[in-house]
Amino acid sequence: MATYIVLMNWTEQGIRNVKESPKRLDAAREAAKKLGCELGSFFMTIGPYDAVALLEAPNDEALAKFALATGATGNIRTTTLKAYSEDAYRKIMASL
Repeated sequence: MATYIVLMNWTEQGIRNVKESPKRLDAAREAAKKLGCELGSFFMTIGPYDAVALLEAPNDEALAKFALATGATGNIRTTTLKAYSEDAYRKIMASL
């Protein structure tokens, strides 16, 4: 499974209903499972992003489906980064 870092910001709709955010997070975890993904660690943050999550997905297509379905709710906007483990990083560097 590939690892992705998902950076999130609440939309106007999302912040208006911010008290519902924990329920939406639970729903997102269930939606991820249905796509073969796992929504792991979640952090509310201070700074340019409102929240950060780690997500594992079998491939980029599954991640894209999850991100689009989550964004379609209108509560968040996401920026997604594909992450490489330290082991993968070292293999990539060694191959140069």
